[in-house]
Amino acid sequence: MGQFDGKRIFVTGAGSGFGRRTSERFAEEGASVIYMVDRLQDRLDLSAEAVRSRGAEAVPICCDLADGEACADAMAQALDGDNHLDVLVCNAAHWAEEHVLEISLESWSRHLAVNITAYFLLAQAAARSMVERRKGVILFTASIDAQGHSLGFTSYCVTKAADRALMKSMAVELARSGVRVNSVSPGPADTQQSTDIVGEELMAKWREHGFPEVPLNRLATADDIASAFLFLASDEASYITGHDLVVDGGHTADVYEIPHD
Repeated sequence: MGQFDGKRIFVTGAGSGFGRRTSERFAEEGASVIYMVDRLQDRLDLSAEAVRSRGAEAVPICCDLADGEACADAMAQALDGDNHLDVLVCNAAHWAEEHVLEISLESWSRHLAVNITAYFLLAQAAARSMVERRKGVILFTASIDAQGHSLGFTSYCVTKAADRALMKSMAVELARSGVRVNSVSPGPADTQQSTDIVGEELMAKWREHGFPEVPLNRLATADDIASAFLFLASDEASYITGHDLVVDGGHTADVYEIPHD
């Protein structure tokens, strides 16, 4: 028996990286239905097939979470009739590499829409259903970028800090209703998003030779982050709420090193 036997799960950004592997892991642990949201149909189809091969029912939902109505429609599909959700994982993210003086209103607004407003809308709708059953878990993908700044990614850093703040607020607001809310803050990771930013050649170099900016000298894997989500969603974390679990190989603990060539 898996620790999530019969559970109903909802994961955004499920087409690749953390979202896909987290969906697969829930399926491996017995989840019955996994609603999988992504804006790229081809990636979503592959992820859904991977989940089905692990024994769970996959319900792919292709939509752009920058659209508030799309968020509402996706959640309505999961909660149709007497259906409920046991776990919500808000993981989808928008990013753009821009100097702070060059950020357009359009770019800023999309970051806000995908990275924070969609999290709020989905979590609020899921929580309303969970409160009726007096149980449920809501999880966000934050980032170690929420703790400071990553050069060229102002909009992303700001919205990830907002995700952590929203998580803490909802955790306190919902605690007496039996709903737990937490987040995971990944450090540098080997994902499709990272490859899109730096290119395949550099990613291949880091995979082969290590990533010295991190004390453990490697990038996080999708499994590293999925394991954190599954722990926080499990009964073993039943007394944990309002917590941001940093999974970064010691990166944020390493305050200063003497620079060498």
